[in-house]
Amino acid sequence: QVQLVDSGGGLVQPGGSLRLSCAASGTFFSIYAMDWYRQAPGKQRELVATISSGGRTNYADSVKGRFTISRDNAKNTLYLEMNSLKPEDTAVYYCHSNRGGVNYWGQGTQVTVSS
Repeated sequence: QVQLVDSGGGLVQPGGSLRLSCAASGTFFSIYAMDWYRQAPGKQRELVATISSGGRTNYADSVKGRFTISRDNAKNTLYLEMNSLKPEDTAVYYCHSNRGGVNYWGQGTQVTVSS
Protein backbone atom coordinates (compact mmCIF):
# COMPACT_ATOMS: atom_id res chain seq x y z
CA GLN A 1 0.00 0.00 0.00
CA VAL A 2 1.37 3.40 -1.03
CA GLN A 3 0.28 6.62 0.62
CA LEU A 4 1.36 10.09 -0.46
CA VAL A 5 0.89 13.04 1.89
CA ASP A 6 1.29 16.56 0.47
CA SER A 7 2.15 19.59 2.60
CA GLY A 8 3.66 23.07 2.44
CA GLY A 9 1.01 25.07 0.62
CA GLY A 10 -0.25 28.44 1.74
CA LEU A 11 -0.89 32.06 0.84
CA VAL A 12 2.03 33.98 -0.65
CA GLN A 13 2.44 37.33 -2.37
CA PRO A 14 3.46 37.54 -6.03
CA GLY A 15 7.20 37.10 -6.33
CA GLY A 16 7.35 34.99 -3.20
CA SER A 17 8.46 31.42 -2.62
CA LEU A 18 7.10 28.19 -1.18
CA ARG A 19 8.43 24.65 -0.80
CA LEU A 20 6.02 21.76 -1.12
CA SER A 21 6.74 18.32 0.30
CA CYS A 22 5.28 14.90 -0.41
CA ALA A 23 5.97 12.15 2.11
CA ALA A 24 5.60 8.64 0.72
CA SER A 25 4.91 5.54 2.74
CA GLY A 26 5.63 2.02 1.56
CA THR A 27 8.72 0.60 -0.04
CA PHE A 28 10.74 1.09 -3.19
CA PHE A 29 10.29 4.89 -3.29
CA SER A 30 13.68 5.33 -4.96
CA ILE A 31 12.96 3.22 -8.03
CA TYR A 32 9.92 5.12 -9.27
CA ALA A 33 9.55 8.40 -11.09
CA MET A 34 7.56 11.02 -9.20
CA ASP A 35 5.57 14.01 -10.42
CA TRP A 36 3.88 17.17 -9.27
CA TYR A 37 0.55 18.13 -10.84
CA ARG A 38 -1.69 21.12 -10.20
CA GLN A 39 -5.31 21.97 -10.76
CA ALA A 40 -6.64 25.49 -10.84
CA PRO A 41 -10.35 26.27 -10.39
CA GLY A 42 -12.29 25.44 -13.53
CA LYS A 43 -9.26 23.94 -15.26
CA GLN A 44 -7.95 20.45 -15.93
CA ARG A 45 -5.18 18.96 -13.83
CA GLU A 46 -1.83 19.63 -15.47
CA LEU A 47 1.64 18.16 -15.12
CA VAL A 48 4.07 20.62 -13.53
CA ALA A 49 7.31 18.67 -13.07
CA THR A 50 8.71 15.14 -13.18
CA ILE A 51 11.77 13.54 -11.63
CA SER A 52 13.00 10.10 -12.65
CA SER A 53 14.44 7.49 -10.32
CA GLY A 54 17.86 8.65 -11.51
CA GLY A 55 17.16 12.31 -10.84
CA ARG A 56 16.44 13.55 -14.37
CA THR A 57 13.92 16.35 -14.34
CA ASN A 58 11.39 17.85 -16.73
CA TYR A 59 9.19 20.90 -16.33
CA ALA A 60 6.17 22.49 -17.89
CA ASP A 61 7.16 25.54 -19.92
CA SER A 62 5.11 27.75 -17.60
CA VAL A 63 7.34 26.95 -14.60
CA LYS A 64 10.78 26.44 -16.15
CA GLY A 65 13.41 28.52 -14.41
CA ARG A 66 11.15 29.17 -11.41
CA PHE A 67 10.32 25.73 -9.97
CA THR A 68 12.70 22.94 -8.94
CA ILE A 69 11.65 19.36 -8.30
CA SER A 70 13.88 17.17 -6.14
CA ARG A 71 13.75 14.01 -4.07
CA ASP A 72 15.38 12.63 -0.95
CA ASN A 73 15.27 8.86 -1.27
CA ALA A 74 16.59 8.34 2.26
CA LYS A 75 13.55 10.19 3.59
CA ASN A 76 11.04 8.91 1.00
CA THR A 77 10.18 12.53 0.28
CA LEU A 78 9.54 14.54 -2.87
CA TYR A 79 9.89 18.32 -2.98
CA LEU A 80 8.85 21.22 -5.19
CA GLU A 81 10.68 24.49 -4.62
CA MET A 82 8.64 27.32 -6.13
CA ASN A 83 10.16 30.78 -6.63
CA SER A 84 8.99 33.97 -8.33
CA LEU A 85 5.41 32.86 -7.83
CA LYS A 86 2.70 34.41 -9.98
CA PRO A 87 -1.06 34.66 -9.45
CA GLU A 88 -1.52 32.13 -12.25
CA ASP A 89 0.34 29.56 -10.14
CA THR A 90 -2.65 29.48 -7.79
CA ALA A 91 -3.92 25.90 -7.68
CA VAL A 92 -4.13 22.75 -5.63
CA TYR A 93 -0.84 20.88 -6.04
CA TYR A 94 -0.71 17.08 -5.98
CA CYS A 95 2.19 14.66 -5.93
CA HIS A 96 1.78 11.56 -8.06
CA SER A 97 3.43 8.23 -8.75
CA ASN A 98 2.56 5.54 -11.25
CA ARG A 99 3.63 2.10 -10.11
CA GLY A 100 2.96 -0.81 -12.39
CA GLY A 101 0.06 1.01 -14.05
CA VAL A 102 -1.55 2.06 -10.78
CA ASN A 103 -1.77 5.80 -10.13
CA TYR A 104 -1.19 7.06 -6.60
CA TRP A 105 -2.06 10.64 -5.61
CA GLY A 106 -1.48 12.83 -2.63
CA GLN A 107 -4.46 14.59 -1.09
CA GLY A 108 -3.33 17.94 -2.48
CA THR A 109 -2.11 21.18 -0.92
CA GLN A 110 -3.52 24.61 -1.77
CA VAL A 111 -1.19 27.30 -3.10
CA THR A 112 -2.64 30.80 -3.39
CA VAL A 113 -0.61 33.63 -4.88
CA SER A 114 -2.24 36.96 -4.18
CA SER A 115 -1.45 40.42 -2.87
